[in-house]
Amino acid sequence: MELNGKKVAVLGCGTSGFCAARLAQKKGAVVTTYDSGATEKLAKAVDRFKSAGFQLVTGEAALAPEDHFDITVISPGIDASWPLAKAFDDVSDELIGEIEFAWRLSRIPVIAITGTNGKTTTTMLTAHLLNQCGKKAIAAGNCGYAYSDVVYFGEDFDWVVLEVSSFQMETIKDFRPQIAVWMNFAPDHMDRYTSVEDYRTAKMRIFENMTADDLAIIKAEEDMDLSSRQISFSAFSDQSGYQYRNGHITDPAGKDVLDFSATRLNGKHNAENVMVAVAAVREAGVEAGPALSDAVFSFVPPPHRCEVVAEKDGVIFVNDSKSTNLHSLESALLGQDSAVTLIVGGKNKGLDFSELNQIIPKTVAGAVCMGEIADEIAECWGGLIPCHVVGSLKEAVETAYRERGPTNVILFSPGTSSFDMFSGFEERGDCFRKEVANLY
Repeated sequence: MELNGKKVAVLGCGTSGFCAARLAQKKGAVVTTYDSGATEKLAKAVDRFKSAGFQLVTGEAALAPEDHFDITVISPGIDASWPLAKAFDDVSDELIGEIEFAWRLSRIPVIAITGTNGKTTTTMLTAHLLNQCGKKAIAAGNCGYAYSDVVYFGEDFDWVVLEVSSFQMETIKDFRPQIAVWMNFAPDHMDRYTSVEDYRTAKMRIFENMTADDLAIIKAEEDMDLSSRQISFSAFSDQSGYQYRNGHITDPAGKDVLDFSATRLNGKHNAENVMVAVAAVREAGVEAGPALSDAVFSFVPPPHRCEVVAEKDGVIFVNDSKSTNLHSLESALLGQDSAVTLIVGGKNKGLDFSELNQIIPKTVAGAVCMGEIADEIAECWGGLIPCHVVGSLKEAVETAYRERGPTNVILFSPGTSSFDMFSGFEERGDCFRKEVANLY
């Protein structure tokens, strides 16, 4: 894509927007950036963009562009149906997203990973395995660097491993990864989409331009008719390519790949993350063997994702604060080898916890319910398991430890967002870790 002398508009003043603007400028484009947020609230962004040589148009003025643009680049946080994006329909030759924009300016092959849960761990693990096994790779997209920044700095990577969201897939046109991963699917982001099908359709676009030369790595429980080659994986099915057998991961040929119990990851859902990463890097040219196994064993998972934070008197405390929806909670529960004492709850964002009623008696010995939705969860599950309602995370940890019964695992997997009590899942997870330490 030739940008020299072209007029480019970038919508959104977050990281993706800034990086896309910087990349366009480096390629010779005349760049103007827009964000319809209130001007007084965007003062820091205005200063940042100005110091980099960009004009940032904010507020109502952003909704009335006075120029014509060859390309408008939309940040993933901006819905294409919103007034800001609509304002550029008639004054732009083409509207594309930041992922599409960066991909057109890069020649580095891509492994793209999507799914409702597990994307970040798998993306980071895949990049780690490639780097440990002689390839040069970088994690980017929704984790690590913005894709545009990878292209901007121009390093000679063998692979870019992209975590991609449904938001980013909404605005692609030609984007074509050599390897695409579908981790799993469950309803989410219903504040953005009018239906679950719309959400799924957006994520499915990851496969849209792939051919028989490319590879799709698919959760075995999914049924997809794709143009590319496929490999399946599952820790819960004996009909998949990659499988979980007696604590070990096996490949489509039935060969033992590695001992999952020797890794620093916890739960069968993390075993699936390892399967995906192994499948991807083998397709990318890494051979199975001791070097690959050692690379998996050396991987330190990102925090707040079924992270074992402590052990006290034989009781293991697991921090899964990243669990912000029912699917992630379900995955955490099914991933354990025995029933747990569960600390659950947070913001009431309209989730129906009765959707888990079938698995709760099988996976949870007792629940400690907290947050805005605590009473609702306790009422929903009270006839199935013992439930305790508490007013703080400190009280939740103390109650879970005291009332744990026969289980030796206390799992903190809230199943909803944290904004009723915390700034985000990170602060919530750090608080859990602190309260566990205070038990000693």
